[in-house]
Amino acid sequence: MTLRQQHQHASEIRLPEDIDWHMLDKSKFFLLGAALFSGVSATLYPVVVLKTRQQVTTSAFPQSCTRLSIDILRREGLRGLYKGFTTSLIGTIPARALYMSTLEITKSGVGSLATKAGGMSEPAAAAIANAAAGLTASIAAQLVWTPVDVVSQRLMVQGGGGGGGIMSTRYAGGLDAFKTIVRADGIRGLYRGFGMSILTYAPSNALWWASYCITQRSVWMSLGYRSNNGSNIAAPPSSAVIVGVQGLSAACAGGVSALVTTPFDTIKTRLQVLGNEEGVRQPTVKQTVQTLVKEGGWKACYRGLGARWATMSMSATTMITTYEFLKRLSTK
Repeated sequence: MTLRQQHQHASEIRLPEDIDWHMLDKSKFFLLGAALFSGVSATLYPVVVLKTRQQVTTSAFPQSCTRLSIDILRREGLRGLYKGFTTSLIGTIPARALYMSTLEITKSGVGSLATKAGGMSEPAAAAIANAAAGLTASIAAQLVWTPVDVVSQRLMVQGGGGGGGIMSTRYAGGLDAFKTIVRADGIRGLYRGFGMSILTYAPSNALWWASYCITQRSVWMSLGYRSNNGSNIAAPPSSAVIVGVQGLSAACAGGVSALVTTPFDTIKTRLQVLGNEEGVRQPTVKQTVQTLVKEGGWKACYRGLGARWATMSMSATTMITTYEFLKRLSTK
């Protein structure tokens, strides 16, 4: 098949109709979104705790996720896997609302601009719109997410075994951690690692949404969902097929994104958790990298890769299926 034929073939794909921003009942969208994503966050939170503890451990041979989870359950019980969850949940609701609204507005605007003004094909315009939407939504959401991360991550790693009990400061809860950090380092203490968060999540989200768009289109092509002579598909895909394709595409995109961005996430987590106590000097990015390399070589930058890969793949699959379901529920 020639390049021109491939382009024409891709242009004929008829994906299930996308629900744009203007088609949504905004009140229902945000209300249902808060409920649905709170459930998703509760399900995946223990894996985030494991990933965070692996990343901040100073041991040259960090425990595996299985051994670490057993150790946490033995020492701290089930609540050890949910340290900082309340703080995370309270912050996630406004952050997710900001993320979703920015995502949909940008996707709709850039997609129309790329198609009409840029003269791009629909597949190219869709990929660019998804990448731009993921990038801008991530940057906007980090204004809320970074302080939440700083507080919740410090709660995740305090007082535990398996590399988690590395802090001298103890917090009574999220509010106490918030006050202590602000007292020690001002508001900027809540935004420690903000630059690394942007460097981690903005490209990660852009890569994820673009990969998701491209992967989903490729899967639909392989399943034969395309038009004949411009007509509609004879047999539209069922809801189960749509969810399956979306879930598979999301998992693939999440795996690619995790592999590329884990070193940035490890550095960011260390900046946010370590050296943020009274009387302790904040390490720089360079010092953090040097410490990691000294502890375990360059592979230390990939600590928590397994947990992060699992987290991003599972989170991406549940997030996108939940998100698409939410959009269908919220149509006017």
